[in-house]
Amino acid sequence: MYLSQIIAVARNTFFESVRQPVTLVVILAASLLLVLSNPLAAFTMDDDQRMLIDIGLATVFLAGAILAAFIATSVLGREIGNRTALTVVSKPIGRPTFLIGKFIGATMALLLAVAILTLVFMLVEMHTVLQTVRDPIHVPVIIFGIGAALISVAVAVWCNFFYNTVFTSTVIFIAAPLLLIAYLVTLNFRPDFTAQDMAIAFKPNLWLAVIAIIASVMMLSAIAVAVSTRLGQLMTLLVTTGLFVLGLLSDWIFGRPLHAIESDWLARADEAGQTEPQEIVTTVERVTGEVQTATQIIEVPIVPLTDFASTGEVIAWWLLKAGYAVLPNFQVLWLSDAVTQNITIPTDYLIQSTIYGLIYTAAALAAGIALFQRRDLG
Repeated sequence: MYLSQIIAVARNTFFESVRQPVTLVVILAASLLLVLSNPLAAFTMDDDQRMLIDIGLATVFLAGAILAAFIATSVLGREIGNRTALTVVSKPIGRPTFLIGKFIGATMALLLAVAILTLVFMLVEMHTVLQTVRDPIHVPVIIFGIGAALISVAVAVWCNFFYNTVFTSTVIFIAAPLLLIAYLVTLNFRPDFTAQDMAIAFKPNLWLAVIAIIASVMMLSAIAVAVSTRLGQLMTLLVTTGLFVLGLLSDWIFGRPLHAIESDWLARADEAGQTEPQEIVTTVERVTGEVQTATQIIEVPIVPLTDFASTGEVIAWWLLKAGYAVLPNFQVLWLSDAVTQNITIPTDYLIQSTIYGLIYTAAALAAGIALFQRRDLG
């Protein structure tokens, strides 16, 4: 029973979110920026393709964050404001069920939008930056990519005019599969339309980086839903955006002072003769198959570092650790540096970082349920 209720709420929320004009506006604006990033990246005077990837992944990430703030706040905050939520929860639908359904529906809409932007980015990246006039234009990307976009708009206009369907959702639902087909077909061709193996143009590292971005978007969606249980839409947008920015600076805000404190403790331990040398071997594998190994000797303590700390330092250390744990750390899910430096993203790291995102999502959603339980909807 609860599952069917969650599915019903999620389904309605999903279609409601996709129909919102802001969803299509953000997708169109981000897609335009992704397309323009190709010629703009040609002015770096260095590695143009690296700049293209940085701009592309950042655009997908930022667009997902903006949509998470708008969609997740409106699907719940608006219903609380106009008291629609009171009508729903007065029926045999529990508040946790209602909130979980809202989160799933909003997240599904977000993932659909991110999928469209990712496919646009993959097509733009496949075209590569034209560094000289002699570089060939990737004709399959132009034909299939633009063709998918034009067909989506044309069909949406047709259905809206003759069948009175919602233009926004129709464009999105048609564009997603057409762009996927365009991407898969384009993988089989070189710029001059000669055939090639799909594996040559396929970039698994880019898709792994997108998976990490998806985990970040889910975290933001859960945060926005949780915050909207208590605050209005404007304040929810501000809080969600603020947490997004702070989450990008989490390592600088908390990680840097934590490292400084622990370094002081380690220096004291070294002076007291309570450390011993340890060899650390770091292995970096690049997408070309090249493996680089670096060996470093570091001093590690043989007793707890807190033995060399004052009471005030221990308190500050624990406060920083608590803040580090509470504030979402989006930096661990930002893998653009590995992609642009042609470093193979380790599967173990991707799994661990994705699990972190899922755990934080569940924690934020649990906090939202607790807040929503005591929210007066009357």
